[in-house]
Amino acid sequence: MSELTELTALRLVDGYHKGEFSPVDATRAALDRADRIQPAVNAFVRLDADEALTRAGESAERWRRGEPAGLLDGVPVTVKDILLMRGTPTLRGSRTTDPQGRSDEDAPSVARLREHGAVFLGKTTTPEFGWKGVTDSPLSGVTRNPYDVSRTAGGSSGGSAAAVALGAGPLSLGTDGGGSVRIPAAFCGIFGLKPTYGRVPLYPASAFGTLAHVGPMTRDAADAALMLDVISGPDARDWSALGPVGGSFVDALEGGVRGLRVAYSPSLGGQVAVRPGVAAAVRRAVERLAGLGAYVTEADPDFTDPVDAFHTLWFSGAARVTQHFGPHQRELLDPGLREICGLGARFGALDYLAAVDVRMELGRRMGRFHESYDVLVTPTLPLTAFEAGAEVPKGSGQRRWTGWTPFTYPFNMTQQPAATVPVGVDADGLPVGLQIVAARHRDDLVLRTAHTLYEAGAAGVASPTATATATPTSPPASASAP
Repeated sequence: MSELTELTALRLVDGYHKGEFSPVDATRAALDRADRIQPAVNAFVRLDADEALTRAGESAERWRRGEPAGLLDGVPVTVKDILLMRGTPTLRGSRTTDPQGRSDEDAPSVARLREHGAVFLGKTTTPEFGWKGVTDSPLSGVTRNPYDVSRTAGGSSGGSAAAVALGAGPLSLGTDGGGSVRIPAAFCGIFGLKPTYGRVPLYPASAFGTLAHVGPMTRDAADAALMLDVISGPDARDWSALGPVGGSFVDALEGGVRGLRVAYSPSLGGQVAVRPGVAAAVRRAVERLAGLGAYVTEADPDFTDPVDAFHTLWFSGAARVTQHFGPHQRELLDPGLREICGLGARFGALDYLAAVDVRMELGRRMGRFHESYDVLVTPTLPLTAFEAGAEVPKGSGQRRWTGWTPFTYPFNMTQQPAATVPVGVDADGLPVGLQIVAARHRDDLVLRTAHTLYEAGAAGVASPTATATATPTSPPASASAP
């Protein structure tokens, strides 16, 4: 049944309906794959086979009766270990958290998945409190790239990206405060969506405030649309959540891109140095959009790099996370996190409000930009995956992860929907991502544009094979793990 690990969620549900295989078959295959990939890539902090198989058995019985619980009944799913899952510790990649703590409630997105019958395999790795664009932490070590285990999986949802890429469940929940869904999805060759802020409710509220989004990480855009149909319902615990969606994201996939006004910005007006292999792959995909009937114009959004304002917001959030830590707890932190917490603690209210002003102006500029263009297309990142265990590429001269993610964090500041689509590989065989951005509330346009690329054969990359000969780097996660 190993081929079941290659199927999308939509295909699994169709197979359950037709009786071709059962949720138990799919769950066993996904768990087996998770066990086999864990030593090489370190995608999981916890796997719970017994619980997953129990839920899969219950799902199989519902399918046998012709009474599935919802849109994802029996589909194996993983959850980033930032989000609460009932009965399970949420460690957040930190040695400062209680390993014996068990949540008595689900995060809103997890609750919606549970209501729709999803089978939870376990929790995936994150850097400490999701603070950076790669996935390594003092608690769980380094998460590695499925295409080359000497490289990073990206972050902060790196475990989720590696799990999906390698077939350990077709769906994963990630979080994105500055690119944390899109960065690892691009590095690992999968689809990742940061929905409009509030489209997916979040509870507890993030210390990083309204920069933080929850989004799907999947094999393709169609699976992300299906997952978004499930997790986008409002939740009373999140006062900033949007109201109900007026339709289905899956239904909105059709229609193609003919007549769509596409702005293509290869380097944000020359502000970003993009690697040639990345630039070439993205340009080919953009040319394909034009060939499919989109009106493509090379045009740059009218803003300069807002990194200083982002740092004020981001570092202040990090300082808030650790505000009540004593000296012993601070010594346990990732040194990089400890450093930015110190910087964030020195910002005052006026500094923070000045950064909010920058954010508001950026949002205004992008609002006006989308009066002329339906979607903006850029590279997701200017480079492909670099060495594992480093926050920035060796020799880059960069200090923080924001130095190599200039295409992602601006759109957390503006709260716009943004997705990454795999559109090829570079000369080293590492995936390249193309980013699609739309105006706030137009998640449907992002998904439809991405789906059109998949349907045209211009998106998607071959499955990774690096783990087949990888040297083990970490022990298997298990139900007995904290």
